[in-house]
Amino acid sequence: MRRLHNFQLSPFCRKVRLVLGEKKLGFESIDERPWQPRADLLPLDPSGQLPVLIEDGGFAVSDSQAIVEYLEEVHPEPALMPKRPAERAEVRRLAAWFDRFFFAEVSSVVVREKLLKRYRTGVGTQEPNAQALRASLEALRGHLDFVTKLSEQRDFLAGPMSLADFTAAAHLSCIDYFGDVPWDDYPRAREWYARLKSRPCFRPLLADQLPGFAPAPEYANLDF
Repeated sequence: MRRLHNFQLSPFCRKVRLVLGEKKLGFESIDERPWQPRADLLPLDPSGQLPVLIEDGGFAVSDSQAIVEYLEEVHPEPALMPKRPAERAEVRRLAAWFDRFFFAEVSSVVVREKLLKRYRTGVGTQEPNAQALRASLEALRGHLDFVTKLSEQRDFLAGPMSLADFTAAAHLSCIDYFGDVPWDDYPRAREWYARLKSRPCFRPLLADQLPGFAPAPEYANLDF
């Protein structure tokens, strides 16, 4: 069986998990600790980054976008990329937006300050940076405005449901784990996210439990 080396609260790992689930591709999840990288992962990805997918025959691929596009080519149904080049470019543009800007401004900050500092240094030895968290949650509102605008114009972010939606939802789900997404202020974005959250591929994510850090009460609630 294929194996996925991943960390539960990495948005990049979550994106791959969602695509594997949507395509109904079985895999063994191998949980990693990004703050304690294993040397035997380096031959698979010299940067030491997660996720890493290893197929049955031993073929390994890293980088979340490379993985999901590989899966799309090898397992084209259900299709998560449109056929027309211009539409495919739009999917890639939006996926890159969330993987670059949303990650830099929001998800990397929240996960680092609220979770990774605790695991890296031990409880109570390093407090979250409140100023950085405030700035990231303010930036989150700008991204939710963007999601709202797109969802008002299209059925999903890029038109039909695509890799763009799973990329955005993977990042937002990490923030939602902590209960920090102001969904009530963004009903259109909330409606879009609820449609993705209710899909079977999302259920394993909603069952995630980080040791010593339970999710927010509404995290797994499909009705928020």
